Amino acid sequence: MASNERNLNITLRNQEDDKDEVVISFSAFIRKLKKYAFTWVIAAVIFFVAAFGYAALTTHVKKPSLRALIGFSYSGIEKGLDPNGRKFDIYSVSNPNVIEAALTNLNMDLKYVESIRQGISFYGIIPKDAADRITVYDSVYQNASNNSLQAAEKMLETTYYSTQFNAYFDYNNTELSSAEALNVFNEILNVYQQYFYETYGYNESIGSAVTAIDYKEYDYPEALDIFRNSLSSLRKYVSHINSEDTTRFRSAETGYTFEDLIQSIRTIESVDLDRLSSYITVNNVTKNKQEALNYCEYRLKALDRQKTEIEEEIKVYDDSIAKYTKDQVVIFGNSDVNVDTTVTQASAQYDKMINQKNNAAADLAETKHNISYYEDRRDALKMNVTANDKQKEEVEAKLDSLNSKVNNLVDVTAKTADDYFENVTFKNAYNVLVPASDTASDKIGRIIENVKLPLVALEALGLMLFFGIALIESIVSESRKKRALASGDSSYDDDDDDDDDAEEGSDDAAVSKVVEAMIKQASGDNPVKKKKRK
Repeated sequence: MASNERNLNITLRNQEDDKDEVVISFSAFIRKLKKYAFTWVIAAVIFFVAAFGYAALTTHVKKPSLRALIGFSYSGIEKGLDPNGRKFDIYSVSNPNVIEAALTNLNMDLKYVESIRQGISFYGIIPKDAADRITVYDSVYQNASNNSLQAAEKMLETTYYSTQFNAYFDYNNTELSSAEALNVFNEILNVYQQYFYETYGYNESIGSAVTAIDYKEYDYPEALDIFRNSLSSLRKYVSHINSEDTTRFRSAETGYTFEDLIQSIRTIESVDLDRLSSYITVNNVTKNKQEALNYCEYRLKALDRQKTEIEEEIKVYDDSIAKYTKDQVVIFGNSDVNVDTTVTQASAQYDKMINQKNNAAADLAETKHNISYYEDRRDALKMNVTANDKQKEEVEAKLDSLNSKVNNLVDVTAKTADDYFENVTFKNAYNVLVPASDTASDKIGRIIENVKLPLVALEALGLMLFFGIALIESIVSESRKKRALASGDSSYDDDDDDDDDAEEGSDDAAVSKVVEAMIKQASGDNPVKKKKRK
């Protein structure tokens, strides 16, 4: 009996020590979750409706930006360069000239130009593999030792330039409606294609220089010089395109190849121009003989200086080429075969100097030809008498015919070059890959995009409250139950647990009986304690 009494006292002491402990019952927590599950579902639906309504309202009030996808594909864009070899600026797509052309095509007021330009932005797309490669190179650079620092720096020079761009148009600061903004934005992207061809394709300044000059304001020999210079510039330009054309392009619009144009230019130079020049020189056709003579003397002095400069330039190129050492690569053999080979590779700088020398030599030959031409004209002016009025009228008629031929040739060259750049060189240089759209599905998509953040925030808050309330109630319920058990109040019953208690198994019932017996013993019903009191 003494042993039993000691065990019973220990039990009572343990109960007193645990009286203020917080009890968390997982089963009670689950019961509370079930109790408030329906309330949580109702709250979740309310949160969703509230978030969706908020997103729809904000999307309507603050007009979302329109988005399109554009891409470039030409030699040099992968290095961030434009077709002329200069740094490419993506914001040339939204330059005022393009916007003005787009608004003009849509018969809209040009007052929107600046506000539209400020609302357009671009973001380059970098593929994941390129971004990973750049990140790895940066890591190598950060961890490079002094011996490998130079190699790491060389590696870090690897830079990726975007060839595709997301184009955005925020028109909240404009007076445009959604439909108007959509039309304007797509028209700007489409108009830029023609602007691209005109900017990097045919050099319109050549044609403008020819057609803008009124040859009638000059003396007859000077008018010939104007035509000669214009034809020379036009021939060089067409020859440059022809050297790059590997397809022997024939324009569907004009029917000419660039070789055909070169032959046409040479024909005008050697037949029409030289014949008229010979007639003017032989017959001394001029409006003012002394002024013409002074002009020849001036041109001869200028050409002589030009000849000297070109000769010195060629000499510099010769010296540089002679001293220049091409890039070399040494290839070592393996351990079994003791062989090493030195290979001289092509050098871009060396080839560039060769081309510069060849161009200078061509300029020198042309300068010498012009010197000879002006010497003959000077001698003719000194020896021959001035032409009569009939000869002057004949020259004027031939000049008019020559002017018509040159202008027609410039026009044909422009059309052929535009056709070539548009369908060959820049066929896929610029494309609108995905035009901007503003359909009902787009609007719903934007609302769904905008509803994500507030919905997640509200649902997370509601979920925290749901679990928090269930946890607190389970703690309170279990604490009350424990205090009731500790005080011997067997009549305590948690109404919230009625349904769950009915579903408990026989094991739970057995545990409850044991606990109840222990409470009765602690409250004085134990026969051992009663006997001691007697």
